[in-house]
Order: sequence, then C-alpha cells, then structure tokens
Amino acid sequence: MRFEVRALSPDNLIETHSVEAADAGEVGRLLQQRRLQPLSIKAAGGVGVGEAARLPGRGSRAFSLLLFSAELLALLEAGLSLVETFEALLEKENSAIARAVLERLIAQLREGQRFSAALAGQPEVFPPLYVGIVKAAEGTGDLPHALARYIDYQTRLDAVRSKLLSAAIYPAILLAVGAAVTVFLMAYVVPRFAAVYQGSGRSLPWLSQLLLDWGQLVSENADAVLGGGLVVAAALFFWLRYFIRSGRWIVFLTRLPGVGERIRVIELSRLYLTTGMLLEGGIPILTALDIVGDAVSPKTRDALRAARSFISDGGALSEAFERSGLATPVALRLLRVGERSGQMGAMLTRSALFYEGESARWIERFAKVFEPVLMTAIGLLVGLIVVLLYMPIFDLAGALQ
Repeated sequence: MRFEVRALSPDNLIETHSVEAADAGEVGRLLQQRRLQPLSIKAAGGVGVGEAARLPGRGSRAFSLLLFSAELLALLEAGLSLVETFEALLEKENSAIARAVLERLIAQLREGQRFSAALAGQPEVFPPLYVGIVKAAEGTGDLPHALARYIDYQTRLDAVRSKLLSAAIYPAILLAVGAAVTVFLMAYVVPRFAAVYQGSGRSLPWLSQLLLDWGQLVSENADAVLGGGLVVAAALFFWLRYFIRSGRWIVFLTRLPGVGERIRVIELSRLYLTTGMLLEGGIPILTALDIVGDAVSPKTRDALRAARSFISDGGALSEAFERSGLATPVALRLLRVGERSGQMGAMLTRSALFYEGESARWIERFAKVFEPVLMTAIGLLVGLIVVLLYMPIFDLAGALQ
C-alpha cells in the first residue's frame, strides 16, 4: 500500500514523501530509520492517521495540532515573530477551520494577550497539556525547544496508538463479519428451516428444537423482533460510546486476566512520558500532575490525586508514586536516581521509552495469538448453528437406512 507522508527532517524542514508499506506502523518505522518525524500519514487517496483536534459543529475536516506545531517551529527558528508566523501560515492555509483558528490567534496576539492565553481561549483545539507547555516556555523564553519536545512526545504517542489500531483492525473485521453471518443465519435461514420441520411430527434434539423455536418466533413476529433488535443495537451503540468516552474501557481492560497488567503498563508509560515532558519543560511537579490528570483513566486519576496530596505535604515523587501504585519496578529505580541527580523529567521519559519498546513487542505477540483464536471461536459458533439445523436431517437419513 502507498502512503503519502508529511514529515519533519533533522533540519526542522517539512518534507513530503511517498512510502510503500504494509500499514501505518511500518511507515513510522521506516521514517524513524531515515531520522524523520512523521506529522501526518495517510493512504494514497485516504484519510490521515495523525492526531487531529475537531471543532464542534464544523463538519468532518480537522485542525492538525501536530502539523501546526511543526510549521510553527520551523518558522520561529527561521527568525519570524509569532504574529508574522501566523500571518505566513494563514496565507498558505486553505481549510476554513484552520483559517478560523489562526485568525483568532492573530487577533488575540494583536490585542496584547500572551500566546498561552490565546491558546487557552480555544480549548476545543488546544488541550491543557499544550497550553501548559507553551506557558512554561514563555517563562524560559525558549518556545522552539518546547515545541520540538511536544512534537517528539506526540510522535511517540501516535506510534503507540498506530500499533494498537493496527492490531485491532483485523479482529474488528472478523467480529463484524462473524456477527453479520450469525445474524443472517438466525434471522433468515433458521426461520425457513423451522417452517420445513414444523409439520414433520418427529422428535428433535433439544438444542435443535430450541433453535427452531427461535426461528418460528422470528417468522411469526418478524416486525416485533426487528424493532426490538434495532432498539437493542441502538442502546448498545450509545452505551459503548459512553463507555469509551468516559475512560471506563481502560479500567475494564485492566481487569482482564493476562491482558490487564499490560494495559496498565501502557497507560503508565504514557503517564511517565507526559509528566517527564512537562517537568523537562520547567513546569512544577504539582501543576504537571494536575495537567496529566485530564489524560488518564478515572482509576489512575484517583491515584494521581493521592500522589499529589502526598507530594504537597513534602513527600518525594518516587515514594508518592509507589504508595499510589503508579510506579513500576524500573520506573521506581529511575525516579530515585532522578531525585538524587535532579533530573526527574529525564528519568520519567527514560522509563516511558523502556516500556514503550516492551509494549510494542507484546502488542505484536498478542495480535498473532488472538487473531487465530478469535477466528476459531467465530467458526465454531457458525458451525454449531449449521450443525444444529441439519441434525434432524441426519436423524431422518439414519431412520431411512
């Protein structure tokens, strides 16, 4: 498959490449080998896989925060001021959404607002994490370095997200096809078999009789069954959407045997990477934990609050994370080293990178095992329905012999 890629070169220049690869994850690995930081990756004629912040009520087009940061970094390093940079970006921008965002930023900067305050005025586009990084950079006067750190951070998160998405695509297709075949059998094939067997007068196996009773119920009450099925499907859809948006899906995954611990490590890796980036940017630890709390699951957020309370009372970060269950063995050791050397941010980032590689290998192994298991389960379900339908025919053939 061919992918169209926009990437940041080692010289902080935005380049466009055409890459042949199996999936977006392989594209990311190829770009890393060329020392390029991907800004957007999309299949030729398809939709990009990079991060995008959507504006409510504005259709399906999106504002790419990662691309915005890379272009901003390149122009600032070229010597332009902030207002000049946004004017240059506005001149080349064709998207109505992006133009509206840039125009509001320019207007607020001309009114004398600080850059971080202008960003905070558009929370639907610029998350608190991004605003916090820029605000800390304003205190040190090193905005380009902060932007480069954010680009590196988001690129790493996108790489992990891409691996998870790639691993989930094939199982999702299998589940969709399996569900469609099962619904077709239960809603169309079984009722017709039930009509054939209804007047036979033969005693049927219990499971076959149960299946055929369902088929007869569907044939006699097709409208009611269809309406009930649509209501259940709609309720399930809205429940799943709430379940995902509330972050409870992470809590659910962490409780699964064999999977839960790995999902927890992936979330902690993101926590370490985000906190480390904020600390390296000069943001105080308590403020950093407040910002990070918006990007984690409810259970981890509660643990962060407990850790923050312990630190505000004078405790060490390593001990706070250990007490709250947020420290893995490797992270705990590195945190203690960071407390002695004064490099807490760097040690958190190093912990995240350690677990990032470990998680990538686990995702690959899990996908290779889970896919055939899922395919086998779906095949057994469909096969069971077919066998139960034909068992009366097998009995009849045996009686004739």
